[in-house]
Amino acid sequence: MTLVISMFAGLGLAEVVLLMHPAYIKRWLTDGLAVLIAIGSGLLLYYSYSLIVIVFCVFSLYRCINLERITHRKLQDDYVHHLALRASLWLLTFQTVLLALLYVFQYGSISLSDLLPGVAVLDAVVAVILAHVIDAQGRKTLAPTLVSSRTEQELPTLTVAIPARNETSDLEACLATLIHSNYTKLEILVLDDCSQNTHTPEIIRQFAHDGVRFIAGKPPAKQWLAKNFAYQQLCAEANGELILFCGVDARFEPNSLSSIVSTMLDKRKTMMSVIPRNANPGRFKLEALMVQPGRYAWELVLPRRWLDRPPVLSSCWVVQKQLVEDAGGFVAVSRAISPERYFARYSATHHDGYSFIQSGELLGLASTKSFTEQRATAVRTRYPSLHRRIELTAIVSMLEIIVLVVPYVGAVQALVSQHYLVAALFVSSSALLCYVYYQVVRITYQRPLVRGLWLLPFAALYDVALLNYSMWQYEYSEVIWKGRNVCIPIMRVVPHLPRLSPGQGQRQNGLYERHRHQAYHHRRHGHHHV
Repeated sequence: MTLVISMFAGLGLAEVVLLMHPAYIKRWLTDGLAVLIAIGSGLLLYYSYSLIVIVFCVFSLYRCINLERITHRKLQDDYVHHLALRASLWLLTFQTVLLALLYVFQYGSISLSDLLPGVAVLDAVVAVILAHVIDAQGRKTLAPTLVSSRTEQELPTLTVAIPARNETSDLEACLATLIHSNYTKLEILVLDDCSQNTHTPEIIRQFAHDGVRFIAGKPPAKQWLAKNFAYQQLCAEANGELILFCGVDARFEPNSLSSIVSTMLDKRKTMMSVIPRNANPGRFKLEALMVQPGRYAWELVLPRRWLDRPPVLSSCWVVQKQLVEDAGGFVAVSRAISPERYFARYSATHHDGYSFIQSGELLGLASTKSFTEQRATAVRTRYPSLHRRIELTAIVSMLEIIVLVVPYVGAVQALVSQHYLVAALFVSSSALLCYVYYQVVRITYQRPLVRGLWLLPFAALYDVALLNYSMWQYEYSEVIWKGRNVCIPIMRVVPHLPRLSPGQGQRQNGLYERHRHQAYHHRRHGHHHV
């Protein structure tokens, strides 16, 4: 045991020293360190098998992933070295704490079962907080049942802005609902975001006689996420005082736009996100009930308002054009996976003017996004939502399991051990968590679904799997959205340069160094809202 701990200390020190001196990093060194970390963790698991050691080994796995990305990913050198050193320090800190706990349990008078009451109390407190938050969100996001009537002159001009790329029937169905809107001061813009097929511009042009304006999009610059660049072009072309951004999966009733704008005016807000009524996934598609509600749970269940991080959804959001310009436009969020979050925070902090609301019958907004697209969206957004940090992925994964899965397992364990008070706490936590997820499912589909009562532990494990899969795809593979690899702008991937002969390498060395200096200067003096 002492030998294993000494090995851990030595490997941790070697890892930190290596990451602090990037010039000495070689692939064989990172591979060797990863192998030794795996061997040391395996020995610790062999000599002292326990729950704490299992968690320790999980953190070792993330350390190996962190080491391997230095030489396997084509990221900008100074950027990836900074990320890797920070992740390493955090992961080593967590493992040090775990080893200290293991030492106390082995040589002290405390056993792991003694922690069970503390875990039960912690889970109960968290469950109460989450139940309170979802209740508060349910009231605050409640769909309106009545809006003030306004004359045509009292209503502001509205632009509906839709970015479209490689679309087919979904875009056609979306536009078919929009052109029947009773909103008189309406402009509909659809930007063809450099589609690889000819169907998208054809679909847009066939609605030209109904007032839909076609915009030929330009290719995005390297520092832009393509969707954000499309938003920027749409915003520049918009003539409305308000701009409503939505995806092609959105479906509107004839009075939807009037009700959305009137609700926004009644609430005196400068920006509003609308939670659409999602299509019912069907009786046997339990996996669908774990993807979209799981994504909504991160917006509805976390106390975001306490953290000054208002909840948002990209499905449909309407904002004053002036606010977008005052906040710096989409240039300020060129790489952000959720640019609407930045504008929502700006609206909430500068104008107290942000609202997050359910669609309901009056607003009449629905979403028809398929399960495959929902899962792809989750993979595309989960890892960037944690700022592309491996250590945060590890911590969030652990917390999800401890808070959302352990109460169910702990209740059974406590009952078997005849710790009835602890069992009662775990059962209470489980019941509250079931209620929380049921409410999330109800808001997602805007109808009660009994299946939401018992799906939470499976949904939590599924979300952990999606999060780690998203991390793996961003770090080691690619994430394709609408035919584009979004890893390039989000992860700041440096395109692979062709190998040069020795003579060519010497001639090109000065140009390469100037390119790296310019890239570093751009990052140092660029925008920070990413």
